[in-house]
Amino acid sequence: MIESWTNKEEVLTVDLGLKPALLYDSNAACAEQLQRYLSRLRSLQLVSRSLLTLDLNGNGLIINADALRSNLEKTLRGGGPPVVNVSASLEKPAVSNAQRGRLTGEVADFLLLLEEFRRHDEADKPLYVGEKSDDWNLCTIFGLLLGYPVTYWFDQARSFENCLSMTPLVVATASAAWQMDGNTHRFCLYSFSVPAALQEETRPELENWRLRLQERFEQQSIMKDLSISQSTVTLPSVCL
Repeated sequence: MIESWTNKEEVLTVDLGLKPALLYDSNAACAEQLQRYLSRLRSLQLVSRSLLTLDLNGNGLIINADALRSNLEKTLRGGGPPVVNVSASLEKPAVSNAQRGRLTGEVADFLLLLEEFRRHDEADKPLYVGEKSDDWNLCTIFGLLLGYPVTYWFDQARSFENCLSMTPLVVATASAAWQMDGNTHRFCLYSFSVPAALQEETRPELENWRLRLQERFEQQSIMKDLSISQSTVTLPSVCL
């Protein structure tokens, strides 16, 4: 059952604009099943029609079309997240301005698809990205769609491995509380990492992400007790 993979509060955070998208990766349910789950929530008036189901190369996401469009338009104006090259051929990860520039072309293609889809008012159907995504680095695109302040890239034409093994990573986690049926449930809003060696270089984007999240949180009254924390981990292998 779709209901088993996510609590309603996770979808609600997307509807509230606290994050632009939610990646569904818990089991093999297809986009149509995810769409039916979203339609049920909508029929119960639990979420708005701003939410859409997205199929990106077989991966299902629930997106807030308005919040996502705002983020992507910012990327086109040169304000997108830093792209960290973590290709296995590198000795250590590095911020890549070249890949950040190339990302704008993919963003422009996606925005055109999204706007055309919304013009046809097809909120009750999944949006299939199709062949346009075949050459995209999904790791990079997912980071962008999910609203991370930093996203990873690797040269998938050469290898799907990365250079993050035994590399200290700063993991940022944002969580909040939601009261339901008399009980308070705490859940994760965001969790992402940045190489510790690049923390200073990416600090402006990380700080801007934190401030914007706090601002959006203060504009709603359903979720409570926002907490943002950091920890440093070093792992023998990192799967992206």
